[in-house]
Amino acid sequence: MKRIAVQGIVGSFHEDAAQRYFAEDIEVVECKSFTSVCKLVDTDQVDYAVLAIENSIAGSLLKNYQLIRDYHLRIIGEIYLHIQMNLMAVPGVKPEDITDIYSHPVALQQCVEYLEEYFPKAELHEGMDTASSARFISEERPTNAAAIGNLRSAELYQLNILDKGIETNKKNYTRFLILAKHGNHSKDANKASLCFEVGHFYGALAGVLNVFTEKEINLAKIQSVPVVGRPNEYTIHVDVEWENMENYEKAIHQVLKSVSSLAILGEYKRGDISVHDQ
Repeated sequence: MKRIAVQGIVGSFHEDAAQRYFAEDIEVVECKSFTSVCKLVDTDQVDYAVLAIENSIAGSLLKNYQLIRDYHLRIIGEIYLHIQMNLMAVPGVKPEDITDIYSHPVALQQCVEYLEEYFPKAELHEGMDTASSARFISEERPTNAAAIGNLRSAELYQLNILDKGIETNKKNYTRFLILAKHGNHSKDANKASLCFEVGHFYGALAGVLNVFTEKEINLAKIQSVPVVGRPNEYTIHVDVEWENMENYEKAIHQVLKSVSSLAILGEYKRGDISVHDQ
């Protein structure tokens, strides 16, 4: 059975992403931090890790880019998860009974319009994550409180769903990367994550990006990450997609001539954003 490290506890969005990606019996290893997740992979205590890298509302998790590089991990896949928030409570609790609501601070913020309209007087309690809030409600069984989280945590902790899809933005997705200590070449790879550095001179970055255009490689994302200890210097992270592997390989060969450093963090199959809607 594969051992998968995730940030958070069983029922979290990370654990949900792991279950959906591997689609088989797995052993989930709970971690309190993203750093702990990467350490477990690096020290061979787990087979893989699931790591959030960006959210369509909150943006990129810059620290996680740094962790992937620091621990020399390989990206072997990705999955997009639709982030749907739900109001849940122990059986018997009704909406009119609720005076306290628990969840992760970001989750509470994402549901602020709903909370202001339906629970303007409720006291909001910020916790570590949505799954922990659901577990707290399940264990303490308050008759005046609810949690906000995903459907999986409600199922695992046997809570009733009082209202579904209470988030303000209904098209909220989080992209999770699947990490391993060593990469495995995939025959159906059509996406890659790269990072590189270029000199500080006119057109240096544009010259690199134009190579992908010339080779018909789609630039799916570009993200600059500050280099620690080197003010005004950045590592450029890009995600590229292709239809023809030969074009991609030619592009990489040409890019190598224009950068001061280049690392291929992973070559993998592109995730489908529509497959894992709840």
